[in-house]
Amino acid sequence: MNEKTRAKGPRRRGGLVHYPVLMLFGVFFAGMFLLDLATPDRAVSELENTTLTQRPAVTAQILTPRGLNNFFNSYSQYAKDQVPGRDGWISLQSFIETALLQKTQSGGVLLGAEGQMFDRSYGLVASEERTLPRNIAAAASLAARWPGRVHVMVAPAASAIYPERVPAAAPLLNEEVYLAQIKEAVEAAGGDFIPLEETLAAHKDEYIYYRTDHHWTTLGAYYAYSRLCGELGLTPFDLDAHTAVEVPDFYGTFYSRARTWNAQPDTLTYYDLDNPLTIYTVTGPGMPAEGEVTGLYDLEKLEVYDKYAAFLHGNNGLSRVEGDGEGSILVVKDSYANSLVPFLTANYAAVDVVDLRNYNYGLDALIEANGYDAILLLYSFDSFKADPYLYRAGIEG
Repeated sequence: MNEKTRAKGPRRRGGLVHYPVLMLFGVFFAGMFLLDLATPDRAVSELENTTLTQRPAVTAQILTPRGLNNFFNSYSQYAKDQVPGRDGWISLQSFIETALLQKTQSGGVLLGAEGQMFDRSYGLVASEERTLPRNIAAAASLAARWPGRVHVMVAPAASAIYPERVPAAAPLLNEEVYLAQIKEAVEAAGGDFIPLEETLAAHKDEYIYYRTDHHWTTLGAYYAYSRLCGELGLTPFDLDAHTAVEVPDFYGTFYSRARTWNAQPDTLTYYDLDNPLTIYTVTGPGMPAEGEVTGLYDLEKLEVYDKYAAFLHGNNGLSRVEGDGEGSILVVKDSYANSLVPFLTANYAAVDVVDLRNYNYGLDALIEANGYDAILLLYSFDSFKADPYLYRAGIEG
């Protein structure tokens, strides 16, 4: 009897107290659950620049096997997105990966020398293999329909200007091959292709690309604009005659994805201009009769995470900037042009801006109605190869 008692004794004295790690995890998860209940859900994560999953609704569908499975999948994503201290956990993960494990990439972003971040793009993906030829054809079609007026600029990625900063052995996409294809097609159609690689490379020791964002800086945009002025015989915007405003602590799209613990914040610069901007509500091809008149910059955006959206109030379908020069120009663009367009106020009386992501029509009616002196197609190479809406530039009529 005593032997049986001794045999059972340790088991009776056992329990959770003898498993402190298990107890610690239990208390941790219970605390996180209670904290989750007490913490309000967030709609978006500004640091990640993404929309967060909201709590899934409980409906009658949950009583079915498929409905129950869908609910748990949705709830799992909700719990992941709304975990208390989400930003801190992501930063901790990034610290472990980059500082302790010495990884040279995070969130699909290559972590280069001097704090420079690069998009990890090793080659065209399947969708881009279809989209790039279509976009080249659209640019060529636009040039053919409006001969002598169309000028195409494709901004290279920072990796093409700073290959020495890219992590060793990172097999990045060779942009030169595709830029040559764009140039050949545009020029064969009667358009003008303006290369930017040499222009930007000549200023690579200056601050021409953000470290934490995929855009060029305002200074980089200025050098591209100056190259355009040389092509068109225009006098460039005088930087010294205008007031530059610097906005510190800008963390861009690369940082949103990589969330490195030691990222160096960027400084965003804009020039204090009072040129009015009209944002049109587009309901058909051509130029609408009315629009909302505002300032050239959305200054409220400078107080939030996505500071680059201050330029031109973001990516509107159709807008017009009143300039101080003569004649008019149409800029068909992605967001790279947003920081370049203000410089064009020195040269034109009207600068019309179209973003085909939010302009659902062809361009011919707009061009016919306004008789632009020049048409500028300006995209980053990354957008040019992937934009599913650029084909609209190739639509006749």
